[in-house]
Parts: sequence; structure tokens; C-alpha cells
Amino acid sequence: MAEPIRGEPDIAAVAALFADARRARVLLALADGRALPAGRLAQEAGVAASTASNHLGILLDHGLVTVLKQGRHRYYRLATPQVEKVLEALAGLAPRKPITSLREHTRARAVRSGRTCHHHLAGQAGVRLFADLLASGWIEGGDGEHDPALDRLSAPGRGNQYRLTTAGAGALAAHGIAERLLSTTRPVRYCVDWTEQAHHLAGPLGRAITDRLFDLGAISRGTVPRSVVIDDDRFSKLFRRRIPAIHQS
Repeated sequence: MAEPIRGEPDIAAVAALFADARRARVLLALADGRALPAGRLAQEAGVAASTASNHLGILLDHGLVTVLKQGRHRYYRLATPQVEKVLEALAGLAPRKPITSLREHTRARAVRSGRTCHHHLAGQAGVRLFADLLASGWIEGGDGEHDPALDRLSAPGRGNQYRLTTAGAGALAAHGIAERLLSTTRPVRYCVDWTEQAHHLAGPLGRAITDRLFDLGAISRGTVPRSVVIDDDRFSKLFRRRIPAIHQS
């Protein structure tokens, strides 16, 4: 039997999956790449366990999440990196809701102070890290500032042609970054940070540096999904500038 002729993508059908605030919170809780149990996701979404299970079933049926079974436990994670990209894009377009509780204030502050974005460092910590790499002469080709004429917020940057310098390649190699990632001819990828409206490092190099920071204990997972906590002393020894530690309650 011949394949049926396909028409335009049904964007509205997919968009509807993100339109429920509770499902959106579940997806955001998974956006740092971790697999979490339904109970934890229910807490993040602020709903009963049964309600969270219903939403997870919808997300499973439509291929936005997958489930890992370990013994009697089930852990959920985003099905593809594209789901995280959609969440970041929507976050850049969405209006900011008023903060009405201490818990919301703490979460918003943590996410802005430092978080992971497609597995690289973002928020204030990510922007400052990129600024340090530029100030140190390890990366060149721009000033780290967002220019609306060149790039969109919360999107991969294309307007600047950043490149790793010879000095930067040597310094990062000494910090344990794989040499295959330290090309001085390929453009360095970056994103336009949606909270800071400035550039942070992205791509394979951004992920490798973020992984190395985790390995060295310079950053660690926060209690708020996707947030990271900065160890000021360890971070400053690596990248010269002192970044205030993130204090979470």
C-alpha cells in the first residue's frame, strides 16, 4: 500500500501539549536532562500524584517524554533534545508572570542566577563565564552583548563569528577540555540568554566546559530544576572572575 500523502505539520496539535500550565511545569522540571520519578514531577507541577500521572500519560502518548523502568520504579525524561529547544524558545516569547510567593521568588532567582540550557551553562553564571573568556582573550569575535538586529532572544546565535584563540585553546586544554573541541578555525557556538539578554557559550565546547565544571565541583545541581549552584572559590580559580554563589532556601 502506498504511503499516504502528508500535508503541512500540525503545529496546533503539538502546541496544545505545551499549553497546559501543569504539563509545562512537568516538562520544565525535566529540561536539565535528568530522569525524575512521577512523585517528584507532581511536586514540581503542584498537583496530586494522580493528576501528574494523567499528564505524563498524555506526554508519553505524544512522544514528548520517555520512561525508564528500574525495578518497581519509573523515571521520566524528555524524549528528544528538540523538546528542550521548544521549551527554551517558548520561555523567550512568554510574558513573565507576577511572583506571588516566596517559593516562586526563590525558584525564579535560582534559575536566573545559574542554570543549564541544552546542557551548557546559562543565566547570570553562563553570561559571566562567556564574558570572562572574552576578557581573557581565550575567545574573540564579539563583545558578548545581544544585538537585536543580529540575533533573536532565546535562540542559537548567528550574528557574531566567535572563535577560540590559540591562547584559549591551550588554556582550556590545560583545564581538561578535549583537544578535538578546541579548533581555532571553526566558529564557537553561542546562545542569546533569555533572562540576561546577552550571550552565553553553547554547542559542544559549551557542554564540555559545563561538564568539566561539574566534575571539578565548581558548579553543582540546585534543588530547583535546571538550576546550578556556584562554588565561588573553585570557579574563580578556573575562570578568574568571582561569581557570587547562589544561595537557595
